[in-house]
Amino acid sequence: MALSLTASTDSQNPSFLMGQNYQLSLKQSMEDLLAETQKETPNFSGFIEKFYGLMQAKVDPPLESIWVYSALSFRSHSFSKEDHLCRLSIINDLFQLVSSCSSPCNSSKSIALLAPIVFEVYKLVVEVLGKDSGSKGEKKVNKKIKSVVEVIIGYISMCCCKGFSEESEGIDVDLAVPVEDLASIWIDRNANLQSFLPLVSHEVCGLISERGFDLNYFAGVVMVESFLLKLCLDIRIGDEGMVVLENELRSWAVASISSFHNSYFFEMLMRILLQPALPVTALLGPEEVILLRNILFDVIILVENSFLKPETVPLPTEHVKSIAITRLVVTLEAIELFRKNRDKKRATRYMSAFTNSDLPSQITKWISSLNGMFEKAGGISGSSPKALIKSLLKLEKQGIKLFNDSVLKYHAKSLVDDSMEVDEQLVSKKLKDDEPSFYIDDKGEEEVNEMKNESMTAVYVAAARSMRPIDKSRDKRKGSGGEEKEKIKYFKYALPSKSKARKEASVPGSGSDSDSGASKDDLSSDSEVENPVK
Repeated sequence: MALSLTASTDSQNPSFLMGQNYQLSLKQSMEDLLAETQKETPNFSGFIEKFYGLMQAKVDPPLESIWVYSALSFRSHSFSKEDHLCRLSIINDLFQLVSSCSSPCNSSKSIALLAPIVFEVYKLVVEVLGKDSGSKGEKKVNKKIKSVVEVIIGYISMCCCKGFSEESEGIDVDLAVPVEDLASIWIDRNANLQSFLPLVSHEVCGLISERGFDLNYFAGVVMVESFLLKLCLDIRIGDEGMVVLENELRSWAVASISSFHNSYFFEMLMRILLQPALPVTALLGPEEVILLRNILFDVIILVENSFLKPETVPLPTEHVKSIAITRLVVTLEAIELFRKNRDKKRATRYMSAFTNSDLPSQITKWISSLNGMFEKAGGISGSSPKALIKSLLKLEKQGIKLFNDSVLKYHAKSLVDDSMEVDEQLVSKKLKDDEPSFYIDDKGEEEVNEMKNESMTAVYVAAARSMRPIDKSRDKRKGSGGEEKEKIKYFKYALPSKSKARKEASVPGSGSDSDSGASKDDLSSDSEVENPVK
């Protein structure tokens, strides 16, 4: 039975749920519900009707009302943990319910409300991948799960078309209860926020709690989880060779990031890369994690995204600074990592990409505006990531606060202390011969955005149509023919044949001195990347 948007006609009087009465009623209802969850045998039967009334009383319902109503509706359906197709069907129904309830909401809230759905899909994926993935039954389940994840990605892309920056002001994001309490409705009583957001790092969960509930940041976290879940599924059950798979997923990731066009998502993704281990160990093996890390470093460092430029997208100044500093730290992290792994070509490529990007000049101008004497003294001109970080830390010692939090400052300081001395002259000689692997062409931005809106809508509709009821025996996916392609300009790698790729014995970036992507001789002329969701 599908989860439905129904409730008794005896729900709370809408005339009562107005103004201050509404907020008091929502807060009291949340407190009563949380008290019930602490009981050994909780009874939620009376709460479904109450939260349905709270949700219906507002044109743009509070996040808590939709969150709780969908959770209680989901719990009302029993299913066997062993029946994966049945569980997936109910998860699909949950997605349909949430997307329907949040249709009047802004993009940030609509995406944030997907957090429980991504959590339930993740739990199912962990169970399914732990079984015999080669059996006919498990292959069918994997195919269905991938379809659900693709629909979630498509839905997020459609939400992003509304634009986040336009909604950054005037949004009521004051929760009636802490976000940890909201998460507890979906997880065990003794679990924490990290358990509810398993695909982001402990540090990111800490930021959510420390900063208070920022709807844009939380939506960015949900986007990161969906993004990583899609990549992990493709890596785990893909049948291509490693080199072919890496190139295909890199292209998909670049196109997806461009489609999301979201700086909050981008910052959260960078934060995860700063952790010693990616939070995907339950889904991937050690070599597969290395492959994923390589792909993520590439799409963050080698690509120039227009939505990160302050002159292109109006964003809060502090947010722009935080992204720039985080990207600087991630770049040095990647360079040092591949130097230690003796992958000198990849390290040089990252240094080249940094030098040819807008990031050095952006940070240099920013530092100079804070302390003009620093540039005159020659402390910034022609700087490497290491030199720029040293400049930031030097200004911090002078009492100028540049790092938004102590964790990022700790990462920066440890990298500078531990990094090897670099022969800058030797690096500069190599830069001209080793240009960034690919880049986004910002020209025709208006035209690209228009194409993006049309194509992502078509992709979402096509993917949603493929999600027929799980119990049907026939499952034919229809093509979305005539779909526009977002043009993303880049220098593509010359891909080896699949038969040759399957013979690859090592994983790129695992310690080999050879270039994991392609040598500079493999670069060819401009090409195009298709839309991210297929």
